[in-house]
Amino acid sequence: MNCKECNKPLTADEKSVYLKMVNRQATSFLCISCLADYFEVDEALIYKKIQQFKDSGCMLFQQN
Repeated sequence: MNCKECNKPLTADEKSVYLKMVNRQATSFLCISCLADYFEVDEALIYKKIQQFKDSGCMLFQQN
């Protein structure tokens, strides 16, 4: 699966963070770079959120 904005191949973490932060029912996703642009934040913040979700045991990230 690829990013719906830039067409970059997506990782499992990118799909999971999109589901968590944008839309649990999504069928298309943004890569971390495009998601950061969408939220108007640095990519580092998205990576930090991914780690926080993993550390908290979020089920969306347990498949990774």
